[in-house]
Amino acid sequence: MIHVICWGIVIIFPLCFIEHSGNWNQDIGHILRMLGIQVLFMLPFYLNYSLLIPHVLFKNKVKSFYAFNVLIVILSLGLMLLWQYGCYLLFPNTFYEHWRHHPPKWPMYFQFFITSVLFIGLSAAIRMSQRWIKSDEARREAEKSRAEAELKNLRNQLNPHFLLNTLNNIYALIAFDTDKAQRVVEELSRLLRHVLYEDQEDYVPLHKEVDFMKNYIELMRIRVTDDVTIDADFDISSDDTVLIAPLIFISLIENAFKHGISPSQPSYISIRMSEVDGDIACDIRNSNFPKKQNDKSGSGIGLEQVKKRLELIYAGRYSWEKGISPDGKEYSSKIIIYHDTALCHR
Repeated sequence: MIHVICWGIVIIFPLCFIEHSGNWNQDIGHILRMLGIQVLFMLPFYLNYSLLIPHVLFKNKVKSFYAFNVLIVILSLGLMLLWQYGCYLLFPNTFYEHWRHHPPKWPMYFQFFITSVLFIGLSAAIRMSQRWIKSDEARREAEKSRAEAELKNLRNQLNPHFLLNTLNNIYALIAFDTDKAQRVVEELSRLLRHVLYEDQEDYVPLHKEVDFMKNYIELMRIRVTDDVTIDADFDISSDDTVLIAPLIFISLIENAFKHGISPSQPSYISIRMSEVDGDIACDIRNSNFPKKQNDKSGSGIGLEQVKKRLELIYAGRYSWEKGISPDGKEYSSKIIIYHDTALCHR
């Protein structure tokens, strides 16, 4: 359809400027002569568009491409002269005097040559644009496949990482409080249900993810002592339909419990989460007790996974501020996932 419309404009537009002589036979002759010249420009365009560019130029046969086009232009010029002579034969009274007194001259040949070259260049530009678009689509598809494979690999790593930390907690409880250990196992079963079923989806409703985090926090409350203050505030409605990638924030909460609790000193963990107009904010602060060199619990991949998942899923749509306070006593981590990309750069 685009070709039909464009060529219709190319062919018909010049005919609008033909002066009417009042002689119907003469006007028809001029229209046919002009129409034939315009149609002849289709020859170099489509020979290049369909054959030379995809099968010669794109295969790096540049010299052959130029040689073929020289022949095509010469052929087109010969056909133009043949067409004009044919119009003379069909309308001798119309063209005889014009042909006898004004035969084709070099300026007309040069004009035809330049116009033919322009149409060859146009066909090359269109073909190369199409090739670039296809290459870009293929590149995007390859990046998407790679990102999905990497994301799947990260999620497969995340679940064992989370489970290992929780089992360590249960192991510690069994030694001094079997009743609490049983309650933890019950809480763990709820968490695993979420991991096994909800985590298989690319996105889950925010309220389900919040329920998962609440269960995890309650599980951790059972283990910690009274010297630990846990303050969790989720400003999320129970029917919030905003979607989010699963298990994005759980590693931050795990990190807070791992490095924010001391067995001999008062400790605190503060978790704030809210959603406003699709923007999701998670702010976690905890007392800072870095893991000692001889502590081999965990593999330290949790926060690195969070960063990779954010880049894969929310690239350009999130901000993450984290660090230790100047006095070294508090660690904070705040992630905001923006519904609108422009808001991320405001």
